Amino acid sequence: MGNPSVPQGAVAVPRWRRLPWRTIACLVPALAVGVWAAGHRTLLVSGGHDLLSADRFWLLGALAATGLGWVAIACARQGTVLEPLPTGRLLATQFAATAANQLTPAGIGAGAVNLRFLRGCGLPLARTSAALALYALAESVGRVTLLLVLLTVFPHALRLNGLLPGGDTLLFLGAVLAAGLLPAALVLVSLRRVRAFIRDFLLTALTDVRSLHMRPSRALALWGGSLAFPALQAVSLVAVTNALGLPVPAAHVAIAYLAATCLAAGIPAPGGVGSVDAALAIALVAAGAPTAAATSAVLAYRIVTVWLPLLPAALTLGALVRRKVV
Repeated sequence: MGNPSVPQGAVAVPRWRRLPWRTIACLVPALAVGVWAAGHRTLLVSGGHDLLSADRFWLLGALAATGLGWVAIACARQGTVLEPLPTGRLLATQFAATAANQLTPAGIGAGAVNLRFLRGCGLPLARTSAALALYALAESVGRVTLLLVLLTVFPHALRLNGLLPGGDTLLFLGAVLAAGLLPAALVLVSLRRVRAFIRDFLLTALTDVRSLHMRPSRALALWGGSLAFPALQAVSLVAVTNALGLPVPAAHVAIAYLAATCLAAGIPAPGGVGSVDAALAIALVAAGAPTAAATSAVLAYRIVTVWLPLLPAALTLGALVRRKVV
């Protein structure tokens, strides 16, 4: 006897296949953000109290720098491929990747979102992988380059005596630079282990890199965006410290941000929560901020640049999934 609810001759479809999986997938980012916020409610409340007494003008500046950071990322992503990408969807994807990045370690979420976006734009897997690897390399090089330039101009910005055993500045800076380039190194090491894919990937990547750098617009977008993004994030932290009245020069705050993010790059914490926060607080203290003020600044910076945009970014990600953009 067959199922009486199925017409004669029709193939019965399992019930689990009839579930609205795409709709469920759209709701997952928002639900994940809710769970994450519930687990960090103490930090959110503490940072919110600090923001209530902060200078609103500087906070608006921090928000503006954060928004421009997504534009910089979009420019850098465009610079990794020869084909013109749809501007609106590219920018929306980078904003949505903010939510994915906070829920997965070591930037895996943002990479997965951009992988699906580029594949949806018609790029083959080898070229998409090459674009992601090139972005990781360029972003790491841009961040370390900015740090080296600022340290050359302000060599005594970080006061490490008392924070490190013996105040070994050279050892600290070596660790910072090594960690800052670690994402690019991990990409190269992992590729060496994929024996069946490595030859086609390298040929594609080298061809694309050569072609991209023969087009000034693509090279400018790649390296300009890769330098602009960490610079804008540093500007956002400078604005937050000014809003809270921290007695630290702007250049020293920028160096503290770049050093902290480079040092925490190799720690696979979701969204850098914990690793970046701790490194940033230590770096701000090394730059001359009181410990309590540095902690408040890190919390406020997190709220402005990550936690405040998190729910809109999650909703954007759900919309992009529903429209099959990613």
